[in-house]
Amino acid sequence: MRLLRPLRTREVALLWAGLSLSAIGDQLYAVTLSWVAVTVFGPAAGYLTALQAAVVLLAALGLGRWADRWNAQSTLIAADLVRMTVLLALVAAWLALGRLAALPLIVAVVVLAAAQAVFQPALQFVLPSLLPDRALLPAANALLDATDRSARLLGPGLIAILAGALPPVHFVSLDAVSFLLSAGALVLIRRQRRVEQVRPPSGETTRQAIGRGVRAMTAHPLLGYVLRTNAMNNGAWYAAYFLAIPLLIERFSIRGPGGTGLGAFGLVIAAYGSTNLLSTLTLGGRPMPVQPQRLMFCGSMITGLGTALIMLVPALPAEWRLPGLAGAAGIAAIGGPMKDIPFAVLRQMRLPARDLAAGVRAYIATTSAGTLVALLVAPILLHAMAASTFILGCGAIMMASGATGLVRHHGHVEAAS
Repeated sequence: MRLLRPLRTREVALLWAGLSLSAIGDQLYAVTLSWVAVTVFGPAAGYLTALQAAVVLLAALGLGRWADRWNAQSTLIAADLVRMTVLLALVAAWLALGRLAALPLIVAVVVLAAAQAVFQPALQFVLPSLLPDRALLPAANALLDATDRSARLLGPGLIAILAGALPPVHFVSLDAVSFLLSAGALVLIRRQRRVEQVRPPSGETTRQAIGRGVRAMTAHPLLGYVLRTNAMNNGAWYAAYFLAIPLLIERFSIRGPGGTGLGAFGLVIAAYGSTNLLSTLTLGGRPMPVQPQRLMFCGSMITGLGTALIMLVPALPAEWRLPGLAGAAGIAAIGGPMKDIPFAVLRQMRLPARDLAAGVRAYIATTSAGTLVALLVAPILLHAMAASTFILGCGAIMMASGATGLVRHHGHVEAAS
């Protein structure tokens, strides 16, 4: 398979292994904390994720000026070790108090979000330098993308299986261990191949660093459109899947493995992950199409359609609600890799090396801004409307964005690299 060719390079294989473990751990953490927060706070749990998004946004904007001057490989290792440490501290506090307290959770959310904001741009910078041939970029991006997709299957799947037997706190413990193993893989990579940093202009202010990333992205028609619509789309996706769906499960007493709502939620996210992964494996070995917008924006429309179909779940007989919810989520997941893989490759191929991390950071900033706004507004909307109606609106936003992108960029052609 073309998708697996990058694994012939030892450093890429190590990177993939480490990221796979930490991605599974992240899903254990995200699903567990989303569920615990919703069961305790109800719709107001969205404010906790809004805090996370705010920290990522501030870190992406505020740390960019300095992060571009740090060695990218050292940044990756440090970010993993910091995340491991804060998760272990959260576990210790949870066990000591016998419950999940507000202060340790808030500290963990803040530190994890800041570390993620510096990790992702550094990763995008390092990856092309580890490949012997830039023609492998589509397959390499698809392979790393598959780590997140498979994690959405394996992580929630583990929760669905173990929710009745393992206390929620130890799903967080497993996440901490995954970051330790990921950091170990990154240390081995650095010993075998050091990646030289391409530094930005000296004396650059924070505002100039932000502007450089935005200009680099908007100079390309497709990258610019995705950047401009990213906040709206990501906010709608996150509010639907990590706030409205748990509320829908609770409202209709949908139960999964182990007879728990958490098991049902884990099963739904695992269903999303399964078709996410299948779509990635199908697309991962293909070269970049000359008109990538067709693939990208059709992907957005499919994600929106599958999300909108969730509105029909409450009308189903009780025994069909969980399969219906999982099936709709599975349809939505097909579209993710259709947009994300070409977008990542375009970013790495079209942005100058010194602007790549800044461009990724601009994308992360819009992602976080969208999540922040959506999760500040969503609790208010969910008090005024049914969760299923809210989810329909989120799906409609994604479909409209994809359709508009197709119309605006229907004639765009990518020149050969």
